Amino acid sequence: MSQMCVRVIKPTHRSRLGSRHSASLPAVEKWLRLVRYARWQHLADARRVFPHADAVEVASGNTVTLFNLGGNAFRLITAIHYRTQNIFILRLLTHASYSKNTWKQEL
Repeated sequence: MSQMCVRVIKPTHRSRLGSRHSASLPAVEKWLRLVRYARWQHLADARRVFPHADAVEVASGNTVTLFNLGGNAFRLITAIHYRTQNIFILRLLTHASYSKNTWKQEL
């Protein structure tokens, strides 16, 4: 079975994300370029490209994957479905907003 490339769901979110955090756009664009042709099967694969990627369980019981962007200024919160090779962009937060941990209850 051939592996598919990762498909980012709603890449158009970048314009919406940019309207909230315009300083994040270069980092988000770089992240999108790097994941576009990824063939990740598990978190360890993502960490080869993004060493600080982290999996976190949220209130719903689901696990999300966090990426530090922009020199640690932003956190991109995603849901990665390794089996189907889909990545859902859930949130983009500043480091300060992320640190409040309220986002965990929303997901």
